[in-house]
Amino acid sequence: MNMGFVWAGGHAPYVLGWGTLALINAGLAQGKNRSGLLWFLLSLLLGPIATFLLVVLPKVRERLF
Repeated sequence: MNMGFVWAGGHAPYVLGWGTLALINAGLAQGKNRSGLLWFLLSLLLGPIATFLLVVLPKVRERLF
């Protein structure tokens, strides 16, 4: 039995991948002038769907004032 998978009920690679994707999405969101924290949390819930939304949505314009 591989003890490395016990802590997440046997799903350690999925948890690690999902968390990494959420971090990547947070960086992508900040690059598009969107809230990194909000998109990090959304990515934890939606995963790849949040990535698709970030890629499709246009960059938010910066405020003039």
